Amino acid sequence: MSVSKAQKRATQKYNKNHYDLFHIRVPKGIKEKIVVHAKKYDGTLNKFLKRAVDETIEKDNGKDK
Repeated sequence: MSVSKAQKRATQKYNKNHYDLFHIRVPKGIKEKIVVHAKKYDGTLNKFLKRAVDETIEKDNGKDK
């Protein structure tokens, strides 16, 4: 089942209005290591990265006290 052009535009518009996008660069070979770990523990790379950022922010905020 293919997605219509209108549906693609609607999805792009939704994503633009609801999400921020950024790119990161990692040394060669690290990406695959991260992806394998993410799939094992979180299911997706995005979920893993969000969890890693959230946990690091929480940990770092605890240092401010």
